[in-house]
Amino acid sequence: MQDQNRNLILATALSFLVILVWFVLFPPPEPTTDPNAPAAVTAQDGATGTDMAVLPPAAGGDPAIAPDADGATAVALTEAARLPIETPELEGSISLIGGRIDDLSLRAYSETLDEDSPIVRLLSPVGTVEPYYALYGWAPGGDLAFEDVPGANTEWTVESGETLTPETPVTLAWDNGAGLIFRRTIAIDANFMFSVTQSVENTGATAARLAPYGIVARHGLPDDLQNFFILHEGVVRKVDGQLDEIGFSDIPDLEIVQREGAAAEVVDVVANGWIGFTDKYWMTTLIPGADQPFTSVTKYVAGADIYQTEARLPAMTVEAGQTAQVTTQLFAGAKEWETIRAYQDAGGVDRFVDSIDWGWFYFITKPMFWLLHTLNIAIGNMGLAIIALTVIVKAVLFPLAYKSYASMARMRELQPQMEKIKERVGDDRQKMQQEMMELYKREKVNPASGCLPILLQIPIFFSLYKVIFVTLELRHAPFFGWLNDLSTPDPSSLFNLFGLLPWDAPEPTSILALVFIGVLPILLGISMWLQQKLNPQPTDPTQAAIFAWLPWVFMFMLGGFASGLLVYWIANNTITFSQQYIIMRSHGYKPDIFGNIRSSFQRKKPEGK
Repeated sequence: MQDQNRNLILATALSFLVILVWFVLFPPPEPTTDPNAPAAVTAQDGATGTDMAVLPPAAGGDPAIAPDADGATAVALTEAARLPIETPELEGSISLIGGRIDDLSLRAYSETLDEDSPIVRLLSPVGTVEPYYALYGWAPGGDLAFEDVPGANTEWTVESGETLTPETPVTLAWDNGAGLIFRRTIAIDANFMFSVTQSVENTGATAARLAPYGIVARHGLPDDLQNFFILHEGVVRKVDGQLDEIGFSDIPDLEIVQREGAAAEVVDVVANGWIGFTDKYWMTTLIPGADQPFTSVTKYVAGADIYQTEARLPAMTVEAGQTAQVTTQLFAGAKEWETIRAYQDAGGVDRFVDSIDWGWFYFITKPMFWLLHTLNIAIGNMGLAIIALTVIVKAVLFPLAYKSYASMARMRELQPQMEKIKERVGDDRQKMQQEMMELYKREKVNPASGCLPILLQIPIFFSLYKVIFVTLELRHAPFFGWLNDLSTPDPSSLFNLFGLLPWDAPEPTSILALVFIGVLPILLGISMWLQQKLNPQPTDPTQAAIFAWLPWVFMFMLGGFASGLLVYWIANNTITFSQQYIIMRSHGYKPDIFGNIRSSFQRKKPEGK
């Protein structure tokens, strides 16, 4: 048996070594970016309806601009006249070339916790390292040609307004010189929602047929792509009440549509929908009006490496002397739950809150996030809110836990009778199982009842993990002391004795961080270990060795998880320990915790000595 224990320990150690070597030799792939802007497209064509042309890549600008990490944005912003954007939440500008919304930063969010950290940039113009922008236009139909409608490189003039603010919209105008005058009025609220009204005035003698559209395009993959299975990044869209998600890695694999000339997915929306790109915390989404039919398009242009979403509205005929207009919305900002919910409930954006990635257990994740959000507002500290949430979850599950622990206590009382049955039936397993079941039935004990609370904890745990990992409200949320961001792993480390030694801890993404864990993972391991000591160790040495290793294996496995999740698990283990101890005492069994700890350190003496 000692040989089996030694082999088990050796196998565990070798498994851990294999995992470490695997991460060293085969690290996660680095996200790719598009370092060069594609060549300019001379005009932005358009398509909606059977007689409309198809939209090419939404590229434009001067390809001679060489992007660089430091000065590319500043250079690109000087290439065209611009109108400033100033709101409580946003700052940036609108380019008069194409009328693009291509320069946008989030005032309330910094890239890191450093005092001198820049704020988060959401949209960037062509000519920067990662062009990402929204573009509106008209697709030609009937007798109109591409040059008769405004496109990606059309130079607009300012008809009214100097700075886009919640109080002052701006209007751009362009006269095609052939009887059509196009106007684009852009308004914005105090948060993240733009309203774009496109109008066309027909001053000519004949009717004109054309169709409005909106595009959100990004060149290359985002630099901060997470590439993690639990998180969706890429296209998110709502099609007549149905949520669709297409990951960045899946977009190039869409079927080639000959009419589009690219890998694309084209879906007709009857009444309500929206489409755009979502990152972990930010989103840019095209939102046609309520009950507005449109064509939802997801496209990848391989040659230019452009990911593109489009909302193509139905074609309209503008008679001579008439004016036609249509208003759509553009959400460009942070995925704040309260803000997005307000756009859904008060703004009429159909099921907009589903743009947050709630996961498979959304029916648990949504109410759990609501409760955590409410507790955080009431308490004012996200870490304490997580602990309060743990207490509430344990209180709700307490009746099941009580039944489970009571069943375990009854099983312990039946242990002598079970040993007698084993002695009486010997190796006859079928006979032993029959008599055991008769014993359980006679004593009214359900041996499986102890598993129910554990089974219920699994979806709750994964739902909370989803909440902590995905939702913006956990980003940069502090707890106490060194825990200044509950959405990231514990920054403390054994490597520098938790800050006592004068050198930095390993980077969270390095292999050393898997070994030199922080304070919270250690507390997690200790809490799991103490919970084990409520019961004597199994009599079978192999089982005893496995159980002895489990807390420490989990301690290292979960060391890289978000610190908010570890706070939950430590609180959960502490409450579970207290509940189990009290219930055991109420059933006449006094756990010998210190005796169980001592026995776990005592080596089994060889037989005959």
